[in-house]
Order: sequence, then C-alpha cells, then structure tokens
Amino acid sequence: QAQLVESGGGLVQPGGSLRLSCAVSGLATLRSYITDWFRQAPEVEREFVAKIYWNNASSVYADSVKGRFTISRDNADNTAYLEMSNLKPEDTAMYYCSLIHKGGGARYWGKGTLVTVSS
Repeated sequence: QAQLVESGGGLVQPGGSLRLSCAVSGLATLRSYITDWFRQAPEVEREFVAKIYWNNASSVYADSVKGRFTISRDNADNTAYLEMSNLKPEDTAMYYCSLIHKGGGARYWGKGTLVTVSS
C-alpha cells in the first residue's frame, strides 16, 4: 500500500519560487510507477500540472506551467519534486501528488499542500 506525503507549500510573492516534495513510502521500488502533480483552486476543476516516469525521468507538463515548473524524482529517497518558478497568482491552489502504476490500477493520492501566490 503506497502512501504519499506532500510538503513545501506556503505563501510566496508573484515571481517567486517554491519547491514541492512528494515522499512515497510503502513500495520497494517506483521504477514501474508514474507520479503526477495536480492542483485545484476553489470553484475550479482539478487541473493536471505535470507527471514524471520513475524509470527514465521522462516528463509531461500542462501548457499553463510549461517553462516555469520542473518535475523531477530522486530514486535514493523515493521523493518526487515540483520546482516552481515565476509563480503567478493563478498558480494558487492546493497541490496534490498522485501515484499510479505504469500498467494501470489504483491511483494513490496525498493529502495535498497549499500554495498561495500573493503580494
């Protein structure tokens, strides 16, 4: 049973940077898994942000964050990261980390970490 814990959220000014972490436990290896970051703001539908394939670090980004966000993973500590730069007020949302096996199956979710971009 996989468990995910996000951290790193907080209050930042527009144009600032923040790094989110997603620590995964309960699995011996993540090489056959995919980690996704989603976000959801009040009265806004949940939005895909980025994903990374653990086996080769291939990544995919939503157009809204492309060029500003970078997703990565650290095999040594089973942690995925979302480096966010040039943050905008519209990036304000609860950010969720999610994990799914490359072959499909159950999707695991963290509790989320709140990112607020405001002056």
